[in-house]
Amino acid sequence: MDKLENIFKFQQMFDAELAEKRGLQGISMEEWIQKETLAMLSELAELIEEVNFKWWKNEKPVDADKVKGELVDILHFFVSMCLKTGMDAEELHQRYLDKNKENFARQHGQSDREGYAVDNNSEVKEA
Repeated sequence: MDKLENIFKFQQMFDAELAEKRGLQGISMEEWIQKETLAMLSELAELIEEVNFKWWKNEKPVDADKVKGELVDILHFFVSMCLKTGMDAEELHQRYLDKNKENFARQHGQSDREGYAVDNNSEVKEA
């Protein structure tokens, strides 16, 4: 079992236990996604707090371990949402590869989507 599949397996086990112990078995996929999106937003807010985004406040040393912990919290909710939609590790991997290929094509001006290609001849505009 690869690492991504392992993450999905453990998240599935956690979600099943959580639903049973918290009486959440009857919640629809839609409601789960809503709840987990809000939870992920909360974790994203905790992450941004760790990296000195407040330009009006004195900076503190960034604790890389706390940043990594927040990223793992975000991953938990992300993988849980994948599972709720029926997406397994293999499908996520393939969709990632497809999207990554498209993102490179966009940056290289080789996509049907306009406005992404980098124009190396243009000057960088200053604000």
